[in-house]
Amino acid sequence: MASTAALVWYLVIAGPQGGMVMLPSTFDKREQCTAAIAEYQKQPAPTGWSLQCVPSASPFADNGSAE
Repeated sequence: MASTAALVWYLVIAGPQGGMVMLPSTFDKREQCTAAIAEYQKQPAPTGWSLQCVPSASPFADNGSAE
C-alpha cells in the first residue's frame, strides 16, 4: 500500500534577538500561510521581526514526536 505524505504549513515568527516561535495554528496549503503573512504585513510591525512559512517536513518542525 502506497502512503502519501501531506505537508502541513506552520507560520514561524523570528524575533530580533534570534528567538523563534511556531504558531499553533497550521495551514493546509502554502498559499494560505503566505496570505496570513500578507495580512499581518498590512499592519505596522516592530522592527527586526520576520515571518516565514515552514512545511512540516522541515527540521524546525516537531511533527509530534515525543522522542
